[in-house]
Amino acid sequence: MPEDMSGVSETPEAPSTPEAPPSAAPAPSRRGGLWVRLAGALAVFVVVTVVGVLAIGTFEPPDPDLGYSIAGANSFALVLAVALIAAFVIYAFLEFQQTGRLDSISRQFDTRTVVLMPVAIAFNIILGQAVGAALKIPIYLDSIGTILVGALAGPIPGALTGFLANMLWTYVVPPPFHSDIAGAFAIVAAVIGLLAGLFGRLGWLRPRMNRGMSELAFGGLIAIVLILALAYLAFLGYTRILGNPSLTPESDETLFVILGWVAILLVAGTVIGLLAVLFVRRDLTAAYVIVAGVVTGLIAAAISAPISANVFGGVTGAGTDFLVAAFRQAGADIQAATLGQGLISDPIDKVTTFFVVYLILNAMARRTKARFPQGERLVEPPPAEAPAGATV
Repeated sequence: MPEDMSGVSETPEAPSTPEAPPSAAPAPSRRGGLWVRLAGALAVFVVVTVVGVLAIGTFEPPDPDLGYSIAGANSFALVLAVALIAAFVIYAFLEFQQTGRLDSISRQFDTRTVVLMPVAIAFNIILGQAVGAALKIPIYLDSIGTILVGALAGPIPGALTGFLANMLWTYVVPPPFHSDIAGAFAIVAAVIGLLAGLFGRLGWLRPRMNRGMSELAFGGLIAIVLILALAYLAFLGYTRILGNPSLTPESDETLFVILGWVAILLVAGTVIGLLAVLFVRRDLTAAYVIVAGVVTGLIAAAISAPISANVFGGVTGAGTDFLVAAFRQAGADIQAATLGQGLISDPIDKVTTFFVVYLILNAMARRTKARFPQGERLVEPPPAEAPAGATV
């Protein structure tokens, strides 16, 4: 017989069983615990970084031949490395205190991830050094491996891949692939990997094929607006600084003309490819790729600008130096010049990089992707099957 409205049953009560002892305190929610760990790690990172920079005092003056200080770059890289390690230790400590385990860390490092990370690091260094030393164009292309690992495995492997790549690039890798300045930007590479892992976890890089026209129109509007905004800001920056530059590469050296065309074709190919993915394949993920690249680029620019200005005086030997010099000639101080350079080049670079990673993910077999820690979030879910007995 059902219970009445007062909740008292008319049926005889069953023999009582011993009650389980009440728990001491309710376990924190997974989401709440995560934010506590992240806040604790961030606070420790900021404190250690500030203390380290204050302990160093002033960085070494720049070398007149190089335009920057190797000793200052090494000191700053050491401070950031210690701060990042301290933040990771606090994150792990807080998780262990909350759950008694380290699941959120260990489950991101399976065998496939551990094997992929060295390959991704080598790819970052080889391609990044080739672009920075040979092409001298205002993009980097040194984070493809970082974003790939982050998307497939998670934020922590992505951050670790970026951090290790830059540190090894400066302190282990010999010439011709050695870089004096990459180590100081290791924190930027770590943040890029962290963001890539978060975007992968949110499912932003999984295919969204054959979407309706309303969704494609909305995604296309976002993509076109962002592309045009980036193009306008870049064009405005160039024209305000350099006068009325031509988009046609010009130089007395034939090699520089060819490389100039390579840079233009690379960026143009990304724009055309993204629009083709969106409207020809009807894959809405193209819009997500653009937004992820722009957001990552803006954050990377905001973090890297103070490092470039205060540690290197805006001169890093990369293809972006001419933008910093042009901003300086236009009257901007070193902080504004490095930030302006980053806001022009970083979003374009990261949109290009995210698009290349998306092409790599699409080329991978569905089963291969699904075996990575975040692989299930990178594959398109199968179409829902009709319930048994339902008519079609």
